[in-house]
Amino acid sequence: MNGNQFKLNFKFDFGSEIYVLQSAKSEDAADLVALGTDHSVEVLLITERTVKSIASFHIGARITAIAFSPRTISPSFSNDWLVELTAASADFGLHLLRKNAPPPERTDSDETQFSFGGGLSGHHGRVNDMAFCGGRGEDSTRYLATVSDDKMLMVWDLYPTLDTSSNRTSPDSLGMSGSSSPPPRLQPTAYVIAFPHPLNTVDAHPSSSKEFLVSDARGSIFLTDWRSDPEEGDYDSWRMVELVEPYALAATSTGLSVQGGWAAWRGDNPDIVGAVYGSRYSLWDISRLQGGKPTSGNSFPQGGHRFRWCPTFPDYFAISTQSPLKGAVINIHNTTYTQPTAMPLAPRPHFVRDFDWLASRTPRIAAAVGHKIIVFSVGLAAVDS
Repeated sequence: MNGNQFKLNFKFDFGSEIYVLQSAKSEDAADLVALGTDHSVEVLLITERTVKSIASFHIGARITAIAFSPRTISPSFSNDWLVELTAASADFGLHLLRKNAPPPERTDSDETQFSFGGGLSGHHGRVNDMAFCGGRGEDSTRYLATVSDDKMLMVWDLYPTLDTSSNRTSPDSLGMSGSSSPPPRLQPTAYVIAFPHPLNTVDAHPSSSKEFLVSDARGSIFLTDWRSDPEEGDYDSWRMVELVEPYALAATSTGLSVQGGWAAWRGDNPDIVGAVYGSRYSLWDISRLQGGKPTSGNSFPQGGHRFRWCPTFPDYFAISTQSPLKGAVINIHNTTYTQPTAMPLAPRPHFVRDFDWLASRTPRIAAAVGHKIIVFSVGLAAVDS
């Protein structure tokens, strides 16, 4: 690897351990990144050389998953900006978080927080991933999918028109200073689909308003039509396609634990699916399954963790590991080139807790390593040579 392949933009010490990192995927929010800590969600605006906090939401429990709403607009793109996202916490609660641009007479605005999904109405296991769905239409900010160790996929209607929860409401925890509290809103309702094994990831593609990509801990990935109305006990009525990672399935069938299980849709093509299980990554082309066997390659011998497609250069994807054996490292891949290029970020015992691509024209990655955010640019020659 030569010095022109990767360019370190900066390191930022956040001051507390970072457990989740998620970037906004829309073009008008391409410089926003959200961090989940032991007790809060922080939204950062990342420029070429600096990072600035624009919103902070205190949750009171460790954050396990984050998703940006497509409604989000960065202050870099509009004076009438808006931050809207959801977060899951270690107590299985879900939270809708929002901050608007301040009015002209103020220099800052308040954050609002609406909690839902706790207790008997939601998950009873760790929530591992979440994604907004609904395609590119008006429903794209209405429905939220969550997956959990409790083997459940839940699709939440965040703005129900009818209250089916015995008139239970939850007011926003924060309101505008000096103003009356906003009227209480209806609790979101959930459509629940049960799976046979704990679930790791859920992904929605902008080209579809009814399908999810769901991966489990055993080695299976499901293309799921959540808008179908299956009869009770009819497991196959919503399951459109099941993809199987042979290595992971064989290992888990013999009682071995396989790291990873992170799956994602390629942004420009809903027929292309990528995933990492254990030391291998796999790519499927749903339009040409040919028996369902994926194209596979090596990632980390010690086991991969996250699999992320680059949103602006879709031939590229990256994989991280949570093993500190070789320090904090991210492997950059090209779909047309089998060997990855490694980007070392910090020496052992550090490791990459989470990372994501920024939706910028120049490929950039933000990674969470301990207390730090590390941002670097990826030269396309790094994975073409």
